[in-house]
Amino acid sequence: MEVRGSKRFWSTQEKREIIEETLRAGASVSVVARAHDVNANQVFRWRKLYREGQLEVEESTTRLLPVKVTDVADQEMRLSVKRKSKFKSDGIIDIDLGHARLRIEGAADADCVRAALAGLIR
Repeated sequence: MEVRGSKRFWSTQEKREIIEETLRAGASVSVVARAHDVNANQVFRWRKLYREGQLEVEESTTRLLPVKVTDVADQEMRLSVKRKSKFKSDGIIDIDLGHARLRIEGAADADCVRAALAGLIR
């Protein structure tokens, strides 16, 4: 808990811990709220947000994306692999995010790929 002026601010993790304590069998929201010096109505509000999935913990800005490794299946991909590349190493990275598709051929600079994905994920 952080205090700014006369207001208290609870981190998402602290809210989740309090809520999860109220969800245990036999737990009373009122008793748990008093133990943490929080108004019971506030805990009920947090529980509603928790059930709606709005109290997710912000661990990091790094997000993992699902990856599917496939054999070169379609004619377009086979042709692009056969072409001579002007890059040091041949390769293709196809990333399908559902709403957008990113294709990188040849050597891929990690910073460039990271920037492209960051733009597409927004």
